[in-house]
Amino acid sequence: MKIVLGSAHPYLPQLTGGAQISTHEIAKALAQRGHKVRVLAGLSGIGRTGLRSRVMLKLTGRKLASDARCGYPTHRGWFPSEGVGELTAADMPDVVLLQSGRQVPMALRFQELGVPVVLYLRNVEFGDLGGDLHSLGPVPTIANSDFTANRYREVYGLDPVVVHPTFTPGQYRTRTERSTVTFVNPRREKGVETALAMAAACPDIPFEFVEAWTMQKDERRALVSRIAALPNVTLRGRTDDMRTIYRRSRVVLVPSKWEEAFGRVAAEAHISGIPVIGARRGGLPEAIGPGGMLVDPAAGIDGWVAALRSIWDEPARYEALCNAAEAYADRSALDPEKQMTAIEQVLLKAAGQNPSAKSRGRSPNGHGAHADLPRSTACGGKPDSREVRG
Repeated sequence: MKIVLGSAHPYLPQLTGGAQISTHEIAKALAQRGHKVRVLAGLSGIGRTGLRSRVMLKLTGRKLASDARCGYPTHRGWFPSEGVGELTAADMPDVVLLQSGRQVPMALRFQELGVPVVLYLRNVEFGDLGGDLHSLGPVPTIANSDFTANRYREVYGLDPVVVHPTFTPGQYRTRTERSTVTFVNPRREKGVETALAMAAACPDIPFEFVEAWTMQKDERRALVSRIAALPNVTLRGRTDDMRTIYRRSRVVLVPSKWEEAFGRVAAEAHISGIPVIGARRGGLPEAIGPGGMLVDPAAGIDGWVAALRSIWDEPARYEALCNAAEAYADRSALDPEKQMTAIEQVLLKAAGQNPSAKSRGRSPNGHGAHADLPRSTACGGKPDSREVRG
């Protein structure tokens, strides 16, 4: 099949969040299964990718600039839904899988052109859909957790297939010194105030805060100032290799203030047998399971400190949680082959429902040209230091 994975959000290497990483894993896995995969994404003006794409768009007058630095064609635009016609005219896909980031406008445009649409639901912020989901009619859906699926079932009457975020375990598995409390993405919505208060209350425990989403200069400056007053806290920059972080982790902290749809960082930590302390909200209970502890949002800072101390100061309990975390990471729901088979089956079924699929030259071996779309030279290499993990 010819498959497009789409989102209005920027993509790797400009934005490196859970949805982007999972999309990359899906793209690689589908290509390995013989499908021809492309990514349609939003564009930010930052970094080398932004600069080169901006130049290409101006020179060509197109809506999309393309590159292959992720190992497959990636088409980027300021307003990617406006580039749907351009993309389909160059090489009509058999099916499109749309993920977080204004899915509705993009889906409507693909539907107008006769392309079957599947939605991968990755959050429960319905405003992120960019429109009324009912306007699409009946479309197949995938959700990243039971929590997400249940929320869309309640609000929209959908019945999504549940496929958790996809991983390549070897990219996260590491031996760990078990020496720090790790807190990824020190932002307000991710619970930075809770993490700072815990560090202040536990001066004997080393904490590492790891940057992820882009922070405004004033926001980062304020965070650096507050961390400077806490000698047991180290701020680490973003990294494309989380093993460099997890190899020091004894506990991973996820005190989110919002409803995480799943909590990818918990599943990443579990691969190396690292327990997780997280908020009892959203999809975090599902992601953490027996591999850690949950703290009620109303518990206050004393509840968070008590949870940490009960793990940090009790070797037997800690060892039991390490074993439980590693075992939970090995569950069937995170098996990469089973995950990709489930996604592939949804896509195949959706493509098969389109009566014109055969006339568009479906190619089971994934061969085909990527002609007629301009490509930048930003292929491979290390990400620009200005490009951010978000």
